[in-house]
Amino acid sequence: MVRAAQRSGGAPRTSVWLEGRTRGGGRGGGQPSGLDRERITEVTIRLLDAEGPAKFSMRRLAAELDVTAMSVYWYVDTKDDLLELALDRTFGELTLPDPAADEDWRDQLRALAREYRALLVRHPWLSPLAGRFLNIGPNALAFSRVIQQVIRRTGLPAHGVTGAISAVFQFVYGYGTIEGHFHARVAATGMTADEYHRHAMSEVTQAPVASEVIEESARIMEARGGDTVEEMLERDFVFALDLLIAGIEAMVARGED
Repeated sequence: MVRAAQRSGGAPRTSVWLEGRTRGGGRGGGQPSGLDRERITEVTIRLLDAEGPAKFSMRRLAAELDVTAMSVYWYVDTKDDLLELALDRTFGELTLPDPAADEDWRDQLRALAREYRALLVRHPWLSPLAGRFLNIGPNALAFSRVIQQVIRRTGLPAHGVTGAISAVFQFVYGYGTIEGHFHARVAATGMTADEYHRHAMSEVTQAPVASEVIEESARIMEARGGDTVEEMLERDFVFALDLLIAGIEAMVARGED
């Protein structure tokens, strides 16, 4: 079996999308029947959702597919190939607005931010992989292209486009990642999110060094409002996103002045 590093003379692997050839149908004659990259990627995502990346292995995937691990290698060279394929497949779940539509850029930007946040929460394993790989699969590129087109409609100068994208979507990346981790911790306890929050707040206030900070945080949270964890998370997200949009508007107005 020819590995990626061997094909490139020992050079580090870059991306499954830079292989320089289509591998969707396998390596040629003799590949296992009933398998293809689509099915393998689908099962990979299901396992990552259920068990996380730490427990994922080619052997575990092969067992789920009811084939040998060698059968999977007819379609991919490495486990990283599979993770990268799974990563891009999840980006295909995003509902993207049409930048050419007669819609306000603010509404489209909010829609993109909400979609990305929901994706990160739905697949908690996505965020570390998005930071690890190049994100140059077709679905990731489609997402990036629409983001750029929407941001260009804001009226920002060309040199400010990437900064605005970073401000909005690195915020969403961080928010969705933390929210996803929170829900994973909640699921591990068997509690609801509200039960877990009440329990955590009760426990942490028992520590003298934390009590003053927690009391101040509690006053801030009360002022913010929200009866449930879901409502609190949503209010914070909406307000933070509005701050960023207001910042874009202010920068546009400054440029016009």
